[in-house]
Amino acid sequence: MTFDLHALLRQKVVWVGGKGGVGKTTVSAALAVYAASEGRRILLVSTDPAHSLSDVFGRSIGSQPVHITENLYVLELDPEKEVDAYLDRVLSQMRRFAGPDQVNELQRHLRLSRLSPGAQEAALLERIAQLLDTGLNEYDLIIFDTAPTGHTLRLLSLPEVMAAWSDGLLKHNQRSEQLGKVLAHLSPGRDLNNPLKSPQEQQHADLDDRGQQLAATLAARQSLFHRTRRLLHDASAVSFLFVLTPERLPVLETERAVNSLVDIGVNIAGLIVNRVLPDHLEGGFWHNHLQRQQQYLAEIERRLGHLPQKQLQLQEQEIQGVNALADFAQQILH
Repeated sequence: MTFDLHALLRQKVVWVGGKGGVGKTTVSAALAVYAASEGRRILLVSTDPAHSLSDVFGRSIGSQPVHITENLYVLELDPEKEVDAYLDRVLSQMRRFAGPDQVNELQRHLRLSRLSPGAQEAALLERIAQLLDTGLNEYDLIIFDTAPTGHTLRLLSLPEVMAAWSDGLLKHNQRSEQLGKVLAHLSPGRDLNNPLKSPQEQQHADLDDRGQQLAATLAARQSLFHRTRRLLHDASAVSFLFVLTPERLPVLETERAVNSLVDIGVNIAGLIVNRVLPDHLEGGFWHNHLQRQQQYLAEIERRLGHLPQKQLQLQEQEIQGVNALADFAQQILH
């Protein structure tokens, strides 16, 4: 079953994901180059710490948008830098509400947080949420080159995580009674077990000025993640495109990822099956390889045949630079 990739590129957000090494960065870059050539203003974002977009475009790309060609801007998010910036923002915000005797404890807590499992993912996902929240006012389409099973599932759980984090941090200090009142106002029904409802309707009238400032700061964060979660569930605006190769591990990982995202209501656009060998290869080695590939192509059909797919042949040369990406995009889209 084939699908209309042109329609996919008319959405607001496209996530291109897959197992490492299957060509998802090249596919996402080619799609971005094509969409920009059609007159749409495009932002291409990579969360890969290996800086793969820099390799594909053959130039240095950093954490701020770089203009590549007409209508196309690209940035790469560095997990180490993002977690430092993330914790600096948290400290700056919370320093206003902590007493002098609490600042050292707050700094110690954040230092430990930097080393905790998931710290980099949390920092990256907050930056992604901010890019989605503000970037769609500036760009017609944002394409993310990322790993869906890790980043996206964490992203969808961030409203709950941030509510729990706020609860633990604020209740740690000695002013738990006043700050606990803030938390009660932040949560719909005054219950932290239900943090997903929009915080805009919450009331802060009986808090003092300091409490209201703190409540407003944390409510803004909750609101950001609420908007992001709602956007990711909007099938008319957001889709996932999986890239895989006809090999055992990519097929199995893609099936698991598809099932996980479907379970939480995220729209799957389809599959790009990359590096398919042509049928006319000769020789014993290639004959055996072709036989194995046919088996895995059949496995893709059996496991994922309900999804639209496009097969791409193995390229003779490495794809690097805007012109090569534009040529590759023609193969993807036609």
